[in-house]
Amino acid sequence: MLSNSDLVSQVDKKFGEDVSNQRFSNQLFMRLVAKEKRFTNVHFTQSIFDSCYIRKCVFDSCDFTGCRFIGSNLSGSVFWGCTFDYATFERTAIDNDILSGGCPGHENLKMRFARSLRMNYQQLGDAKSVNKAITVELQATEAHLHKAWRSPESYYRKKYGGYKRIQVFSEWTVFKVLDVLWGNGESVWKLLRAVAVALFAIAMVDAIAFRDGSQISSYGRALLDAPQIFLGTISQVSYPSPCLTLIMLLKLGVFGLLTAIIVKRFNRR
Repeated sequence: MLSNSDLVSQVDKKFGEDVSNQRFSNQLFMRLVAKEKRFTNVHFTQSIFDSCYIRKCVFDSCDFTGCRFIGSNLSGSVFWGCTFDYATFERTAIDNDILSGGCPGHENLKMRFARSLRMNYQQLGDAKSVNKAITVELQATEAHLHKAWRSPESYYRKKYGGYKRIQVFSEWTVFKVLDVLWGNGESVWKLLRAVAVALFAIAMVDAIAFRDGSQISSYGRALLDAPQIFLGTISQVSYPSPCLTLIMLLKLGVFGLLTAIIVKRFNRR
C-alpha cells in the first residue's frame, strides 16, 4: 500500500538570515533564494532544490543526503564537512571545489557522486570541471573495485562473495590494464608511455632475432630504427609476415586510442 510521503512544498521563499540547527527534510524548494547566508548543522535530507538561487553561502556540517539539485545556481557557495550521500545534480552551477572536500567517504558513494557531477558539468559545458570529476570518479572506481575483491570488511565480503568476488576481480584487472595503457581514456602521457614500451620491445626483438645480439651497437641501431618500423616508414624485408602484421595492428590500435582521447576532449567543450 502507498502512503503520503509528506513532501512539503516551499515555493518562492527566501532565507533572510543565517540558519543553524534546523531541519528542512523532505522539502521541495522551488525558486528558493539565499545570498551570502550561513547554514550551520542544517538537515536538508531527501529534499529537492529546483531552480534555486543560492549564491555565496556557507554550509557548515549540513546534511544533503538524498538531495536533488535541478537547474539551480550554487556558484560561490562553499561546503564544509557536509554530507552528500546519494545526492544528484542536474544543470546546476556549482564550484568544482566540492570535489576536493565534499565527496562521500565510501568509495562506491564517492564514485556515484563524482559521476553525477561529471554529467552535470557536461550539461553546462564546463570542460575543466568535467576533467576534475572524471579524475575523482576513476580514483574512486579503482579503490572500490580493489576493496570489493580484496578487502576483509564485512560490507564487501557480504555483498561480493563467491563468484561475484571473481567477477569483480576481473573487472578490477581490466580497469588496471586500461589505466596503465591509456589512463582509461583520459591520459595521453600514459598512452605515449605504452608506445615507448612497445618501441623498446620492438627494438629488443629486432636486435636479438634479426641482428647480431652480441654487439651493443646492434641494440643502438635497433632503438633508432624502432620508431620507423612502427610507423612503417622503412621496410624490413627480413621480418616475417606475422611480425609485420602484429606491428601494423599495434599501430592502428595506438592511433585509434589517440583519436578516441582527442574526440572525448573536444566533445566536452
